[in-house]
Amino acid sequence: MERPEVTRAIAAVTSIAASLGLAADDAVVLHNSNKLALRLTPCDVLARVARVGQEVAGFEVELAQRLAEAGCPVATPDPRVDPLVYTRDGFAVTLWTYHESVTPQVRPADFAGALERLHAGMREIELTSPRFTDRVTEAEAIVADKDLSPELAGADRVFLGSRLQSLRQAIEDRGAAEQLLHGEPHPGNVLSTGNGPLFIDLETCCRGPVEFDLAHVPEAVCEHYPGVDHGLLDECRQLVLAMVAAWRWDRGDQFPNGRRFGEELLRLLRAGPPWPTLDMLRLDDL
Repeated sequence: MERPEVTRAIAAVTSIAASLGLAADDAVVLHNSNKLALRLTPCDVLARVARVGQEVAGFEVELAQRLAEAGCPVATPDPRVDPLVYTRDGFAVTLWTYHESVTPQVRPADFAGALERLHAGMREIELTSPRFTDRVTEAEAIVADKDLSPELAGADRVFLGSRLQSLRQAIEDRGAAEQLLHGEPHPGNVLSTGNGPLFIDLETCCRGPVEFDLAHVPEAVCEHYPGVDHGLLDECRQLVLAMVAAWRWDRGDQFPNGRRFGEELLRLLRAGPPWPTLDMLRLDDL
C-alpha cells in the first residue's frame, strides 16, 4: 500500500481496536505489500489489513480456528474479541494473537515436523478452497495480458507463459494425491515461538500435492519431511519460480526490487536444474 493508504489503514485499525476495548496507542508496520500487517501496542495484537473486496479474510479466520481445534501449529485470532472480519473506511481487518519470535529461524527438523502436523490436520478438514492450478491460472493471466504486465518483453512473455502451462500439465499428469495445503509455507510464514513453530498467513491455502508446499521451503526442511516424491518436488519448484516471476512482472506489484527479481527468476528458469529454493535467492544482491 502507498503511504497515504497506509495512514488511512492505521486510522481504521486503531479505531476498530478502540471500539472493541483494545488499547492501540501505537501501530508498527511489520509488512506492507498489497496487504498490511500491523503490531498494535500496548494491547499486543497483530492486525492484518486488506482492501475490501481484495481479501479472503473470512476464509482465513475460519480455517485458523478449525486447524487450531485440530491441534495444528497455527497462529489464531486474538481471543479477546470475536473472530470476525471488521470493516471500516474500505478496509477489511482481522485481529490475531501477536507472537514474539524467540529465535531468528526455525530449525529445519522442527520446521518439517510442524509442516507435517499441519498437513495431517488439513487432511481431516472439509473446506471448500481453490486448487493450486487456480493460482497458476492467475499467474498465466498476468503473463498473457500486456496491460497487466507491460514491462515484460515479448520473448520473455512467450517463454514464461509456455513454462507455466507445461509445468501445470506435467504435475497434473502425475496424478499425485492432493489435499488442503498452506499454499506458501516459506520461512517468512512460520514463526519461532515459545510454543514451537506456528504457521501464519493462511489465505493462500489451496488443494494440491504436498510437494507444492515443500517447493516453498528450504532444502534442509525437505530432507526431514517423510515420503517426498523428488521428481514431483522438482517440477513444483520450477512452477513456484515461474509463478513468482509472473507476480513480479504484474503492473501493480510492490515487491522491493521486483522487476530485477523477475529478471533473475527468468534467468534461473532458462538456466535449468538444479532448481533453487526461494530462500537461496539473495534479494539484497539484486
